[in-house]
Amino acid sequence: MAKKALDQGKWRLNIVDLKKFPVKSDRIDSEPYGGGAGMILSPISFAQAIESLTENEKKWKKIYFSPRGRQMTQVDLQDLSNSTGITLLCGRYEGVDQRIIDCYEMEEISIGDFVLLGGEVAAMAIIEGCVRLLPTVIGNDCSLWNDSFQHHLLEYDQYTRPAVFKEFAVPEVLRHGNHQKIAKFQLNQSKELTRKRRPDLWGKYINFFLKKIVN
Repeated sequence: MAKKALDQGKWRLNIVDLKKFPVKSDRIDSEPYGGGAGMILSPISFAQAIESLTENEKKWKKIYFSPRGRQMTQVDLQDLSNSTGITLLCGRYEGVDQRIIDCYEMEEISIGDFVLLGGEVAAMAIIEGCVRLLPTVIGNDCSLWNDSFQHHLLEYDQYTRPAVFKEFAVPEVLRHGNHQKIAKFQLNQSKELTRKRRPDLWGKYINFFLKKIVN
């Protein structure tokens, strides 16, 4: 779906290869000041890559993927999907020179408490998460309202035919077409799943619900 939307012009991708901006020879990295293992990506290469962008692209929000960054949320993806564009910087080795982050006012973002070889996989995850939120990319836009993390709840269990599979039956309430009962059942299940599996999200949901009552 992301490729189809790209071909239809619903979004645009511009990949800038850092190796087109070597510091010397074909090198875009150097040893860290203060010693230590690994190599640091040169601020010169990154700066030249950023300066190669159009004037409009230079105004976009800039994100650098880092395990020490704030963890990305669904709300962030919704905000990014509504923006005019974003610039994603993918690090390698031991990372990028801190002065690039400071100079270009980049926000450090993490996609989880784990470490990857580089930022490319994280960038692809963010791109896919944003693209699916664009109008008409998903076949039925209404399905987005039932996603996990909408309203601070996890999504309820999903079922399809057959009604019985290896002695496991679809819940009776889903098989009789009473939409009011189905909606209540699914909401209660979302609440229970969130309470058990993500107490942090459950706390946000309770606060959200209490604010609605107060207002």
